[in-house]
Amino acid sequence: MSNLNVDFSKCGIEKNEYLKHFEVVEDVHIELIEKSKDSNEFVGWLDLPSKYFNSTEYKKIKECANKIQSDSDILLVIGIGGSYLGARAVIEALHSSVYSADKSKTKIIYVGNNLSPEYVNDVVQALGGKDFSINVISKSGTTTEPAIAFRIFRELLENKYGLNEARERIYVTTDGEKGALKHLAKTEKYQTFVIPDNVGGRFSVLTPVGLLPIAASGIDIDEIMKGAIASEKKYSDKSLENNECYQYAVIRNLLYEDGKSIEMLETFEPKVHFFIEWWKQLFGESEGKDGKGLFPAGAEFTTDLHSLGQYIQEGQRLMFETMLNFEEPNSDVTIGMDEDDLDKLNYLAGKQLSYVNKKAMEGTIKAHVDGGVPNILINVKQLTAETIGELIYFFEKACAMSAELLEVNPFNQPGVEKYKTNMFELLEKPGYKK
Repeated sequence: MSNLNVDFSKCGIEKNEYLKHFEVVEDVHIELIEKSKDSNEFVGWLDLPSKYFNSTEYKKIKECANKIQSDSDILLVIGIGGSYLGARAVIEALHSSVYSADKSKTKIIYVGNNLSPEYVNDVVQALGGKDFSINVISKSGTTTEPAIAFRIFRELLENKYGLNEARERIYVTTDGEKGALKHLAKTEKYQTFVIPDNVGGRFSVLTPVGLLPIAASGIDIDEIMKGAIASEKKYSDKSLENNECYQYAVIRNLLYEDGKSIEMLETFEPKVHFFIEWWKQLFGESEGKDGKGLFPAGAEFTTDLHSLGQYIQEGQRLMFETMLNFEEPNSDVTIGMDEDDLDKLNYLAGKQLSYVNKKAMEGTIKAHVDGGVPNILINVKQLTAETIGELIYFFEKACAMSAELLEVNPFNQPGVEKYKTNMFELLEKPGYKK
């Protein structure tokens, strides 16, 4: 039985309407399979879970993760965008919400994802008296934010441990053949992992990019890969009628054509905050081109019902909602009886907090749908490593299908380079003219 199913009954698109698109979906499906055979195309993620699981490098990830856990209180993960968001999404979803207070686990701290001196100094302070290692993740090694962070924290590491031990504490995830970081790693004899040429950053969470920090944090990556492999198999069916992943891709495009310009990925489980951030990058960078694409946004309820709820309910009809529903809680709380009942909550006495949260979700969906906001409900049995693996693959494949239906290239991001050019000109970088 699958851990994941999708309910389209409240999206406003009838089954016969989206099934009309079966031929173009089959064409894209075949095209993706053909592209996955070409190492020059960015479709290596398509069969990566089943191919990578139990590979030599996969085993090396687990070995290095064990070493990091044995000798480091903190692992600094240096990367930006797809080089860190996927790992952070999984780690923060699966660890305790007070993970930072758990002294038995290696703490993951993320740097190189911004240029704030205050943030960098806060990280330096957090490292005081702690043993730490570095996992620097960059295809080229010259992306500004992570390159600056690596320069700063590599020096700190070398000053603390000396050159020889520092080399044993630096793990480089980069291109297999070329680039500044690859050259440095070879020169310094750092432990290296390869970012596959045919897997783009936002699709790379199931490569060493995501798996090494996830494993170092103490999460069982075998379970993640097990879920991803299950999704790979489940969503390999080219039939639109049988493939909920493709149905989601088609329906979101039909809603876009119907005037919905924003998709809100929402949840009543705040632990998946960074999963939503990863999803936003996945779809935003893949589809936001040529003046096209849904704007990916997110919300966490019930918190955001007290900020965005009013607009969603009665604002412009610009959006539809995709709700992540985790059906079974990993733990629960029983609401007690209060003799005075000043807060008037005794009618809930004896009930589980998960029950109240579920009714809040059901009430929210009904209110928004009644108010003209279409809803797609993704039901996940439980928030576990296995189901996170399933969700990652589900969204990766849906994203590729959706972008192809939109007739944009899902695997490039030309707009990201424009801010860099302006920044380099302002910084007077050699080779860039004002």
